[in-house]
Formats: sequence, structure tokens, C-alpha cells
Amino acid sequence: MLRAGALVALGGAAVPLTGCDPFGRDDEPPAPDPLEPLAAESAALEARHRAAVAAAPALTERLTAIADAHRAHVEELRRVIGRAAPSGTPAGTPSAAATDPDGLLAELREAEQQGRDNAAKACAAAPAERAALLGSIAAARATHVEALK
Repeated sequence: MLRAGALVALGGAAVPLTGCDPFGRDDEPPAPDPLEPLAAESAALEARHRAAVAAAPALTERLTAIADAHRAHVEELRRVIGRAAPSGTPAGTPSAAATDPDGLLAELREAEQQGRDNAAKACAAAPAERAALLGSIAAARATHVEALK
């Protein structure tokens, strides 16, 4: 069986075959989907909200719904991408400076603002079949910013 990188004898010389597979298989992994960064960011935002709840249980009611929304975004983005999430858990530890509820909320608000901007940019650059989903995520993140005030 011939594989990429195999040697083939042609006219008495061994010639390497690179990037060629007569059976149409591609040994290269597929290119990353443009939605991968947004899916990873949604997972990281969920993790940050859940870490904030662990650090300040008084925020549980306020932050759990937002974390759940990010989880739903991750699941839908993964469905659209058509690939499972990479292994590993996103970091969600609040900074050492943010141990009080107000500090945690300020950090989360800043992260949501950045996330809202990223989702809006992704929406503007997306093909029509993905724009509605990304617009919905951007709108949800804008709502989260307001809910964290």
C-alpha cells in the first residue's frame, strides 16, 4: 500500500512520494473550523462563571444561568463545527485579586465584553448559514454584560 512519504522505484531510482495517496485518503488533519476559537471561548467563559460560583457561593443564582447559556453555546457550536471539543478543561480560575463578589463580577463583565466583541466580529465574517447562530451568541453575551452590572 502506498502512503504519503513512501518511496517508489522509477527508472532505477527511489523517488519519495509526498502528499500523494492513490486511494484518495488524506493523512493531514482537517483545517480548523473558523468557529473553533468561539467555541473554546464559550467553554472558557462557562468555566470562569462556574469557578466564580465556587469562589463566591452567594453568586450561584446569578451566575449559573449565564454558565448554562455558555454550555448551550458550546454544544451548538460543536454541532455546527461537526467535531468534538479538544480534550482538556478550559481554565476558569478567577484571579487572586477577585475573591470578593464585586471583584468577581467585574472580571466576568470584562470577559463577557471581550466575548461579545469577538462573537460580533465572527458574526460579521461568517457565511449566512452561520450568522444567525453567531448573532444570537453575541446578543446573549451583551445581555450577560448587563446582567453582571
